[in-house]
Amino acid sequence: MPKSPNEIADELTQLPPSAISLTISDETYFDAIRGVVDIFASKKNLNTIYISAAIPSQSIIDVLNILEVNLENTYFVDCISHMMVGSTKRHPNVHMVESPTMLENLMLKVEYLIKKSGDKGNVVLLDSINMLAIHNSPKILSEFVHILNNNMRAKNAYIVIFSIEAFSSEEIGNMMGFVCDIEISMNKEEEK
Repeated sequence: MPKSPNEIADELTQLPPSAISLTISDETYFDAIRGVVDIFASKKNLNTIYISAAIPSQSIIDVLNILEVNLENTYFVDCISHMMVGSTKRHPNVHMVESPTMLENLMLKVEYLIKKSGDKGNVVLLDSINMLAIHNSPKILSEFVHILNNNMRAKNAYIVIFSIEAFSSEEIGNMMGFVCDIEISMNKEEEK
């Protein structure tokens, strides 16, 4: 049985700022987003920096608007929309990276948004490790995630990395086990 958005938010709220691998499925995808972006970030009064590598940011924004999620303190770093044709409408809180292979640019955008937030805390949501793995070699991706996690730890920020169950591999599982402090799942039966 999957966890509700409130349950995952409560679980995250009990954790100190850390690197968290969150295993999700197609059925729990939007519950996980809502739990992190809407409920958890609001409870902790955090800015959300949403790295969009799986679905274009505008599609996520449209769904969150339907769910009546306040996006005032949510910023997107979108590295997938530029590759797709017809992506013309852009939200003011969206920052584009040309390709999911441009990991250094992605890191620079996240750093810029962290600095821009001043003293306010942050949660960085990486959606998802599986999609970045399609576009990057395992070694480069592992190095990127390791550096991102260390930078966020130094800034006392949370980082939540989505790992999509259906697209997971042993290699991704090992990488997440190595670079993340905590591994949790949206599925109650599979909770570690």
